[in-house]
Amino acid sequence: MTINCKGKLIDLSTPKVMGILNLTPDSFFDGGKFQDQTASLKQVERMLNEGATFIDVGAYSSRPKAEHVSEAEELKRLLPVLEVILEEFSEVLISVDTFRSKVAKAAIEVGAALINDISAGQMDPQMMAMVGNLKVPYIMMHMRGTPQTMQNLTQYDDLIKDMLFYFSERLAEARSHGITNPIIDPGFGFAKTREQNFELLDHLELFKIIEHPLLVGVSRKSMIYKTLDTTAEHALNGTSILNTVALQKGASILRVHDVKEAVECVKLVTALHS
Repeated sequence: MTINCKGKLIDLSTPKVMGILNLTPDSFFDGGKFQDQTASLKQVERMLNEGATFIDVGAYSSRPKAEHVSEAEELKRLLPVLEVILEEFSEVLISVDTFRSKVAKAAIEVGAALINDISAGQMDPQMMAMVGNLKVPYIMMHMRGTPQTMQNLTQYDDLIKDMLFYFSERLAEARSHGITNPIIDPGFGFAKTREQNFELLDHLELFKIIEHPLLVGVSRKSMIYKTLDTTAEHALNGTSILNTVALQKGASILRVHDVKEAVECVKLVTALHS
């Protein structure tokens, strides 16, 4: 299984790691740490040295009940940092975490390689057409509502069946717009209770039926630290455990705050399976 990023084929038969770079002041774990360009560059360098294949850059916080920010503010936070990263690390494969088509277009024109959309095109009806025109890989996540409302939208007839139906609809829409490199993200923590997150992880292998790469992002989330009665700052060990489970159940990409530990998970699970 491969995806085409800026003319380079990325082989996902061995899982890859996507490092998170939040440019927001209010992200749940590292909000405010990397708004400064110098700090951002140091973090990107660190994640690349630790083995990240992708860097996921976001300028709009999607944590539950996060403050809504304007498109202009998102662009103001995002574009200058993208430019300096790509000037310093010209070969880096940047994923941009946005649900806005205009932000996606601007980011790809600067040199980003993928679009990561928490709404799978539902928060901006122009997004999929834009991604199809840009001809870049498209990460589409499962979510209901918005970051401001999703915690009230956790009622499902059957969680897994409902999600599989959701992705079948979203993938059909993506194909109609010429998107050829879709990646699915089940959206841990998005419109799901803690119990539903564990149900989803327990049945994650069922998403192989979709036959597209599977991205998993559980890094330091509340499903871990609330279960362990700790904090996000102390949830690295729990993150590594659940990343290992996700890899064993078919994850192709791990989206994480801690690249070194995730790369070690990939190496060990790969050795086990070989």
